Amino acid sequence: MKVRKAVFPVAGLGTRFLPATKASPKEMLPVVDKPLIQYGVEEAAEAGLDLMVFVTGRNKRNIPDHFDKAFELEVELERRGKTRLLEMVRNIPPQGVGCAYTRQPEALGLGHAVLCARPLVGDEPFAVLLADDLIANNGGPGCLAQMVDVFERHRGSVLAVQEVPREATASYGIVAVEPVDERLGRITHIVEKPRPEEAPSTLAVVGRYLLTPRIFPLLETTPRGAGGEIQLTDAIAELLKEEPVYAYRFEGKRYDCGSKLGYLEATVDHALQHPEVAEGFRAYLRRLALE
Repeated sequence: MKVRKAVFPVAGLGTRFLPATKASPKEMLPVVDKPLIQYGVEEAAEAGLDLMVFVTGRNKRNIPDHFDKAFELEVELERRGKTRLLEMVRNIPPQGVGCAYTRQPEALGLGHAVLCARPLVGDEPFAVLLADDLIANNGGPGCLAQMVDVFERHRGSVLAVQEVPREATASYGIVAVEPVDERLGRITHIVEKPRPEEAPSTLAVVGRYLLTPRIFPLLETTPRGAGGEIQLTDAIAELLKEEPVYAYRFEGKRYDCGSKLGYLEATVDHALQHPEVAEGFRAYLRRLALE
């Protein structure tokens, strides 16, 4: 089946960005002039997906408001003749893309958040995107579009992966693979946040998953794991026993916008490519370097 639905788990508290996230979701933090969640939605739309499923929690009203129609704003922009801004606002979300929302009543982990989306996803393959992993591939297809291509060729779940320092393995799901080609491997083992000395490799899963619907009944029986939460990684470990799951080394650069440093790096790099501010911002950085 064609992959057409994307799940965005956005119920987290975003404590690493307090006080900015006290009343506003971390997914709404802007990188230059666009919130993180919009980058993810645009990546999914580029990959051909047309239904965005948001798994929300309390204090997340900003997200559905952002993707809702803003009648008063559109009328005012049209009255002022601001055509470019009007088209920009009307294209949130992109044309032909629908949005649906469901609640995660308790903070029981990523696996539980994905399971909450089951009534809206149904019995078909779907993507999971973590908005605080911003992945850019300037001039080429986005990470999810690359993964959809892999799925259509191999008809199995696909996880985006990248190499990390061994001392960082305790922050990721880590996989061991049998090589298929230069960028693709079939996963033989996956473990959530292993200590460096116990990690099967340094190949880490990052915030893009393309999963078959078989993951849902497995999540229903997955016990709480690392951190006392229902881990998506643990359900994927069970999925490995039933069907192939692939690890894909994507083309592009990942920014860990769940950390302050990664967020600042994403902001600087995107500002240096932004048509409105790139020239002035580059000149400012040069002046800073000379001081």
